[in-house]
Amino acid sequence: MAVKKFKPTSASRRQMTVASFDEVTRSEPERSLLAPMSSKAGRNNTGRITVRHQGGGHKRKYRIIDFRRDKWEIPGRVAEVEYDPNRTARIALIHYADGEKRYILHPVGLQVGDSIVTSNSADIRPGNCMELTSVPLGTFVHNVELNHGRGGQLCRSAGSYAQVMAKEHGYVLLRLPSGELRNVLGKNRATIGQVGNLDHENVVIGKAGRSRWLGRRPTVRGVVMNPVDHPHGGGEGKAKGGHPVTPWGKPTKGYRTRHHKKSSTRFIVKRRYNK
Repeated sequence: MAVKKFKPTSASRRQMTVASFDEVTRSEPERSLLAPMSSKAGRNNTGRITVRHQGGGHKRKYRIIDFRRDKWEIPGRVAEVEYDPNRTARIALIHYADGEKRYILHPVGLQVGDSIVTSNSADIRPGNCMELTSVPLGTFVHNVELNHGRGGQLCRSAGSYAQVMAKEHGYVLLRLPSGELRNVLGKNRATIGQVGNLDHENVVIGKAGRSRWLGRRPTVRGVVMNPVDHPHGGGEGKAKGGHPVTPWGKPTKGYRTRHHKKSSTRFIVKRRYNK
């Protein structure tokens, strides 16, 4: 994949870049794997905004992705590589030997016509899925399960991967993209390889309107608001000072807000923080 630039015909065009979509082989999605998706605009089931700065954006449909990879020992062939508006990675349409079609995340090196399979005896090639105990040390994996059978939850965005570092007492030690070292149960599944679309991080939005297409609304700093709207607001001139807090008064730097830590924190060997 490459990044496409433009002639500077306007101020926004000067910096803006887009993906070249070289790896995409099909423009229309598989209709049987589409699901409707309504715009929530950051609101919960009671209609209150729980995530700010969301709304608008282009209408899109959800592509049903196979994160579980539970077609055990059934080979599949890569039929197409497609664009997914709901994620940074590309997706691959797989035609399985039993006639079923599914989408998976498209890893680096997987080409149209290649075969993939979910098996502990599969080759160590991009797209194949297996339990972590069967993956050799040093291998890059993605779409890693945290709970057996639940489906991959780790390393699903463009260019991300985890590296298998060690195996001990039924657990596999992974180094995650954040630098965190974490133990994952050995029977959990993962897919070989690195997620594709590596140049996604090099794409420059270029103009505000393109952010609105993605459903991102403007973000206003608290210090330019009035005191009634934000704790940082008010003052004469450019005033700053005090402690950085959220609009609701919670500290924002270093303040832990996570409560349910017992289930997963005990598996962290080295945190991503520098402390």
